[in-house]
Amino acid sequence: MSILLENEWDDLIKEFEFYLRLEKSLSENTISAYSSDIKKFALYTLKKPVEVDLKDLEAFINDLNQIYIAARSQARIISGIKAFFNFLIQEDTIDSNPAVLLDLPTIGRKLPEVLSVEEIDLLESFIDLSKPEGHRNKAIIETLYSCGLRVSELTDLKISSLYFNDGFIIVTGKGSKQRIIPIGEKAIDDINFYKEHYRSTLKIPDDYTDFLFLNRRGKKLTRVMIFTIVKELAVLAGIKKNISPHTFRHSFATHLVEGGADLRAVQEMLGHESIITTEIYTHIDREYLKQVVNEYHPRSR
Repeated sequence: MSILLENEWDDLIKEFEFYLRLEKSLSENTISAYSSDIKKFALYTLKKPVEVDLKDLEAFINDLNQIYIAARSQARIISGIKAFFNFLIQEDTIDSNPAVLLDLPTIGRKLPEVLSVEEIDLLESFIDLSKPEGHRNKAIIETLYSCGLRVSELTDLKISSLYFNDGFIIVTGKGSKQRIIPIGEKAIDDINFYKEHYRSTLKIPDDYTDFLFLNRRGKKLTRVMIFTIVKELAVLAGIKKNISPHTFRHSFATHLVEGGADLRAVQEMLGHESIITTEIYTHIDREYLKQVVNEYHPRSR
């Protein structure tokens, strides 16, 4: 395996480990096992993650059969592979999941968790605005939801990229690609209040003067800190769904599609390379419609 290819797999596996540890709360043994299995597959396939298809995965599993790997171990390996490619889908790294048919009893892509508008309002109501960072956290939640940002896009958001008079922001996404996203009045008001009443009081090192969201030391917030803020709010609000910063991105897209937004416009705002990735939100919409029929139509009772 070339060094560049190996580095690409290693970087994604490290991000995957971070996700399993922080968002899924898996044990270190499980995380280590999943990582080891994926590294073995990477050495087996010698392809980039984005190039992997179902045939590659089936050949790998078939070879495991040939060397008499126990069924339980095979099940764990398949579980880890599926979790890894589901993660790549969630992070918009790939457009389709090659592992979706690898485990026939679980055919189909799991739909992402989505919050209702009422649940988002409930989360925000539990932010302690008496604390100095309270208005910052409120602005963070509102920006995630109002603009559908990835957590890395939020932490990298610059003051010089805010064009509030025109009602939009410029975001730098994957592959350093920039896109323009409209921003609502509520998010603008929350950001302005945070800037005036909290950010302006910080002693900010020269390297961080243009970053919007800062910690108490005046430095850029980390992804871990954003995860922590969201998780703690979910506990306080009593929301049982397994949510993360990415949940607000899913909610942003789902609410737009449910409201009748054009899928191409949603694709543009999310920064998806392919419309196929965006189409998952039409599935969520159909699930909602099916739920309505099942709940209210007399023939469904």
